[in-house]
Amino acid sequence: MKKYFLGLSKTALIAVYLVIVAGALVRMTGSGMGCPDWPKCFGYYIPPTDIKELIYQQNRAYSKGQVIIRNEKLWVANEDFEALKVIDMKQWRPYTKHDYAIFNAVETWIEYINRLIGAVAGILVLLMAISSFGYWKTNKTITLLSWFSVFLMGFQGWLGARVVYSVLNPLKITVHMIVALFIVALLLYLIKIAQNKTASFVQNSNFRILLIVALIMSFIQIIIGTQVRQFVDEQVKILGYEQMEKVLQNPMLNFYVHRSFSLLIFGFNSFLWFYNRKLKLGFKKTNWVILLIIFEILTGIAMFYFDFPFGSQAIHLVIASVLFGVQFYLYLEQKIIIASSN
Repeated sequence: MKKYFLGLSKTALIAVYLVIVAGALVRMTGSGMGCPDWPKCFGYYIPPTDIKELIYQQNRAYSKGQVIIRNEKLWVANEDFEALKVIDMKQWRPYTKHDYAIFNAVETWIEYINRLIGAVAGILVLLMAISSFGYWKTNKTITLLSWFSVFLMGFQGWLGARVVYSVLNPLKITVHMIVALFIVALLLYLIKIAQNKTASFVQNSNFRILLIVALIMSFIQIIIGTQVRQFVDEQVKILGYEQMEKVLQNPMLNFYVHRSFSLLIFGFNSFLWFYNRKLKLGFKKTNWVILLIIFEILTGIAMFYFDFPFGSQAIHLVIASVLFGVQFYLYLEQKIIIASSN
């Protein structure tokens, strides 16, 4: 089992990032409520493609838990039955988690694909955890943390349900994003310690402290960005996609903080890059960090000055997540060197 662990952990990491990409697409298209229930979608394992499937039909066989839309409300079948000509409301109960009852086939399938990718990621993390038993005699930390990652994936799924039930509550969305980043960090840590390789980097405690500060700054920036994103989503609901040029005409304070903080992050990481280069520490991933920050700023500029070009919001979020991952791995490289020398 041990020989499969590293490959499974890397595959699981890619899958988690794909979940983040899919989640970004969900938010970009406003598809968060495409499936108003959880874990099924309108009571189906494979969601409907037409509104007709959600309207009561005579002689149709309904299964327990299937959903229909009636009088702008969701109704859930109490048991298996064949529909009569006239609906018998005793066979149905109202859906009580929320009062959202809108069907849009495109949004439904975007959200469904997001959940499907999440399920695949969960399975991969579970397989990784099973393979981690190969390390039990030599490194119990790997096994314990692998199973903790399984717990986190389950917790993340539970949070996803809470987000749906709350009709996309901003605080729950933010926590959902934080947990995703924590899972990324945990998988990166598992990959690093499982590789058991000491790269030819120069130890420098000051550089390590600077890495920690840079990582914290990026984390804070992502949280603020999530709040700005929620403001944008609310404005889009009011104005519509036809008036994207008005979305940031009167932005919230956090928008200005987010924009200004990005320049501070660029300056700080530029110093980190220069420090690494001057002392010849050997951390080449600092080049990736600078490039990612530049692309992140460019997508931010595109959204503000060019009225949110298609895909720019999703790209902005994904780059931020990748940046966090690269910075955390840089920290791990320096941390493991110090730990191995003591």
